[in-house]
Amino acid sequence: MNVIFRWILSALLIMFIAWIVPGISVSNFLTALVVVVVIALINTFIKPLVTFIAMPVNFLTLGLFSLVINALLFLLAGKIISGIEIDGFWSALLGSLILSVFSPMISNLDKNKIIK
Repeated sequence: MNVIFRWILSALLIMFIAWIVPGISVSNFLTALVVVVVIALINTFIKPLVTFIAMPVNFLTLGLFSLVINALLFLLAGKIISGIEIDGFWSALLGSLILSVFSPMISNLDKNKIIK
């Protein structure tokens, strides 16, 4: 039950990001749920490989290149799913920043005994 609740909260976060960030639009809540699943799959399978390949650049930029990697992977999710539109890199960067700030809060809800 906790996983489903976190997915619903993450989908609401995606809808909030689409509402706040110009250049990002999501057609409906079901599409936002699909975006959450696709982002989870991308973060599980693709992100570790990309992060490993970009490790020298990430080292030289003191970790700031991770923001670029997150934005590009957010853009990839937008290309894969037909119900979400991400206009460009800067919209993806802002959207991925907001997602990166609030996602750990959603993940930590059950650790803080807010979700039972």
